[in-house]
Amino acid sequence: MTQLKYTLRNDILFKLLFVKYPWLLKRLVAELLRIKYEDIWQFEIINPEIPPEAIGRKFCRLDINMIVNGQRVDLEIQDDRNKGHYPERSLFYWARDYSSSLPEGDEYGELPRTIVINILNFRQFDCKAYYSEFPPLEITRHTLLTDKMKIIFYELPKLPRKLNVNNILELLLHLFKSNTEEEIERIKKLEVSLMQEAIEAFHSVAASAQFRELERLRSKARHDEAQALYDAKQEEREKWQSVVAEKDSVISEKDSVISEKDSVISEKDSVISEKDLELANKDAIIAELMKRLGGDK
Repeated sequence: MTQLKYTLRNDILFKLLFVKYPWLLKRLVAELLRIKYEDIWQFEIINPEIPPEAIGRKFCRLDINMIVNGQRVDLEIQDDRNKGHYPERSLFYWARDYSSSLPEGDEYGELPRTIVINILNFRQFDCKAYYSEFPPLEITRHTLLTDKMKIIFYELPKLPRKLNVNNILELLLHLFKSNTEEEIERIKKLEVSLMQEAIEAFHSVAASAQFRELERLRSKARHDEAQALYDAKQEEREKWQSVVAEKDSVISEKDSVISEKDSVISEKDSVISEKDLELANKDAIIAELMKRLGGDK
């Protein structure tokens, strides 16, 4: 198996590809939202830029934010490196996109329907289905609170192993899931024109100078961050080693003083013991004299 150097789950590659080929993004979004491609009458990418200076930031978010038929749609790709608390994170993304879409002075009723679509390369839910959709529902009557909220998850590990030439959605998701050249070739051999164009676009962007430069900047940023973290840990370690050494020195000095005091006390005890012995001898002599004096009488 020939491992891909970069997969479509690389967020930089992901964004560059679909910004460069908006028709491919439009087809993907139609499949992900399960609507007909020809029914999309409005399609706009809100955040097409990837500022190089933002690549190295810790919380750089390379999502694709769109307007689709008057709706706010946010498309996220997430590999398995950072999957902790993902439902909460996805809810945060939805809340931020939803709340930021209301112009100052407008009524709440003007807020657009906001959808977050998450493509995950890990298992998030304890079920067999790879598709999960969450609107806000009342728990007993299942009454919809509002149609302006929807969070969708696609879990790549749950995709069926067999490729279905008639299921474009699954073929596109398999392209996201692919880790090897052989997996890409397996999709290509189906001779589905859309998929062949998508694969060609993927290879083109992966080989582009723009992608390589942005990936280099992020790799450098991660290396610099790791080095800074290592240096900080080393500095902290040296600091505590110095503190410990200083404390050990103080303890050693105190132990030395205590030892000297113990030695002095020991000497005093020895002198007292000698004096006690002398007193005992004197008492014995006095007692003997008193005995003799008593016998003379």
